Amino acid sequence: MTLTRPFSQSKLQGWPGLIEAYRSYLPVTEETPVITLHEGNTPLIPVPTIAHQIGSQVEVFVKYDGLNPTGSFKDRGMTLAISKAKEEGAKAVICASTGNTSAAAAAYARRGGMRAFVLIPDGYVALGKLAQALLYGAEVLAIKGNFDQALEIVRDVAAKYPVTLVNSVNPYRLEGQKTGAFEVVDALGDAPDWLCIPVGNAGNITAYWMGFCQYHQIGKCDRLPKMMGFQAAGAAPIVQGHPVVQPETVASAIRIGNPASWEKAVAAQQASQGSFTAVTDEEILEAYRLLASNEGIFASLQVLLLLRVY
Repeated sequence: MTLTRPFSQSKLQGWPGLIEAYRSYLPVTEETPVITLHEGNTPLIPVPTIAHQIGSQVEVFVKYDGLNPTGSFKDRGMTLAISKAKEEGAKAVICASTGNTSAAAAAYARRGGMRAFVLIPDGYVALGKLAQALLYGAEVLAIKGNFDQALEIVRDVAAKYPVTLVNSVNPYRLEGQKTGAFEVVDALGDAPDWLCIPVGNAGNITAYWMGFCQYHQIGKCDRLPKMMGFQAAGAAPIVQGHPVVQPETVASAIRIGNPASWEKAVAAQQASQGSFTAVTDEEILEAYRLLASNEGIFASLQVLLLLRVY
């Protein structure tokens, strides 16, 4: 068979990755080495069946960041965090993780020629993400404790030794993750009425609000969304108003009892007149089945908190 209009190779090479795509909105210079796996540019998928169950005049979209290189939104922040670490002369990076961060940190560190050290709570990590981190060459240590304790350890290590911390307490992580908001506005032509987002360490809800506000300030969108944060009932410190000593939930990525970006997340919620809501594990598992059976979308468990809104 002869193709009369061959597919243009340039179409395969058109997306340069987040840093180059949004360079003018990010804290980079000509001196910043760009460490990228061409993350970003993920689809905003309509979910009409679920939207119809909410109301006839409602449109609902899923930002499918599972199509990022290591399978999560963490790649958005990690491309910038690792690039800036490289610019500053770092030879190694470190993080605590329940799964997604470990994979992203290990992949981008390897891409940038740096060593990656990962601390995980023993028995409380997504095995698929842990496998990624190991295959990328990260040095992984398990501790007898939870994520919050692991984060405390890596923060202490980064303060004492020449290794860069790449958890979301690193401001470059949030700067990279705010590009998710840019892409939502670019796709819709304006900000949505509501932005519903799972909350673990609370960095992503903070980053999205940063992105919407920045786009609003420069006239890229006319409105700002209400920020709706969702936590698992067994790991809902913001909803409860106090840290949770032993957080428990089937959604391992948000099994966090004392979010590092707690105050920033609450500030985003209050400024946007949004809210925080807790969701039970039973509701999460039901939503897991609902999204797959109604829309053909397979999502990680923490994402399914969002379906609780209806």
